[in-house]
Amino acid sequence: MRQGEPATATIHTAPSPLVPNTLATASDGTAWASTEAHSHSISQLSNPGAGIDYGLFLDCVHCGLCTASCPTYVVTGNENDSPRGRIYLMRSVTDGRLKLNEQVRGHLELCLDCRACETACPSGVQYGKLIEPFRMAMEEATEGPRADEDWFHKYVLFGLFPHPNRLRWALAPAKFAQRLGLLKLSEKLGLLRLLPQRLRQLVYTLPEKFSDEPELPEFLPAIGRRRARVALFTGCVNDVMFRQTNWATARVLQQNGCDVLIPRDQRCCGAIHFHAAASAPARELADANVKAFAEVDRVIVNVAGCGAMLKDYGTHWHDATTPQREALANKTRDINEFLDELGIVAPEGEIRLTATYHDACHLGHAQKIREAPRRLLRAIPGLKLVELPETELCCGAAGTYNLTQPEMSAVLSKRKLNNILSTGARAVLTANAGCLLQIAREARVQNERLWIAHPIELLDLSYRKLQPPI
Repeated sequence: MRQGEPATATIHTAPSPLVPNTLATASDGTAWASTEAHSHSISQLSNPGAGIDYGLFLDCVHCGLCTASCPTYVVTGNENDSPRGRIYLMRSVTDGRLKLNEQVRGHLELCLDCRACETACPSGVQYGKLIEPFRMAMEEATEGPRADEDWFHKYVLFGLFPHPNRLRWALAPAKFAQRLGLLKLSEKLGLLRLLPQRLRQLVYTLPEKFSDEPELPEFLPAIGRRRARVALFTGCVNDVMFRQTNWATARVLQQNGCDVLIPRDQRCCGAIHFHAAASAPARELADANVKAFAEVDRVIVNVAGCGAMLKDYGTHWHDATTPQREALANKTRDINEFLDELGIVAPEGEIRLTATYHDACHLGHAQKIREAPRRLLRAIPGLKLVELPETELCCGAAGTYNLTQPEMSAVLSKRKLNNILSTGARAVLTANAGCLLQIAREARVQNERLWIAHPIELLDLSYRKLQPPI
């Protein structure tokens, strides 16, 4: 192990009797409980499956085509760590046939919620609408202290991450130490190992260089004929660690004839809270964004995870504000998706570079946006785009997964970089802040010099006739 490298312990998942080793022969339903079995327990408030449409469980026909696309199953080979296995577990708990014990919880919590299974599924199983509410209810029904009430969730994930100004102040010492080379020295000397594991993992994942870009103004005018008027969702972690991406996004929108508004009262999308089973604060953030973006026709997002969350606002909660949340969801567009729909002004700057593109899970699987980024990149003169093997497999970032499940995350991270290196590309492009941090960290661990950036940054350089730093 290299000095300063985060622990990459082998994932030990013992063979479990919870789910048969193979369910491929159970497509006739014989290995599954009948719908009648759940009738007595579905009404129990302590049942995590009580609020889920039972028909969503029945959509799964147990064909097994999802298993090869599931990162955790690919690593462990354990049926309980596959999508159909987890659906079996959730349905069994809902039916009252299986107790929600620590073993079951472990298999469900190991899920990255990358939704690659949705892309692979021929039956249209909406796995996200099963795992997300089930884990939310599972956490809410927990007796004693909840997982989201520990110090790390309370003070770091919830106390810092959703608040850009707080996060900026908290990272100021790290930024200063980084400039003096002290952070890298501490890592090489192993001093960071004195920190608690999750905090240490967070420090390991910080970008090698923080952006020095100033804050975006509230309004940037279109260049040339005005074609659209849009608002830019700047995000929380993204604006602190990748503000250069927000500037690049705004400039590219201007070049394509868009007036760009940056509402000052916008908030975190709520994904950090929601995926940690803290529904109430996530809903508060969602409602604040509904108000912030009420007066615009399009909301442009350049972070896949944030975009997926915004687009799901109308399905996560059901109350009097649901129609307004649905309205915001319907006008949200990923930057790649929006430019592809609008039709881009052709960039003229030649960039002779071999690059590969990693499909961020919440862009490719959750939002079903795969070809738009590739079409935009192919419009750049001189760029050679090489397809990435296993591009559909998660890199292991998965929001805060790399902080809460570091062992599995590290295995997936190494696998992703090995696939990247096999392409011979010297630039890696991906449309999600978490993926950028994860891949960059793994590249540093393996001593590989790569330029890792958002696709829109390369497009911006082409418009400005500049070259990437590689």
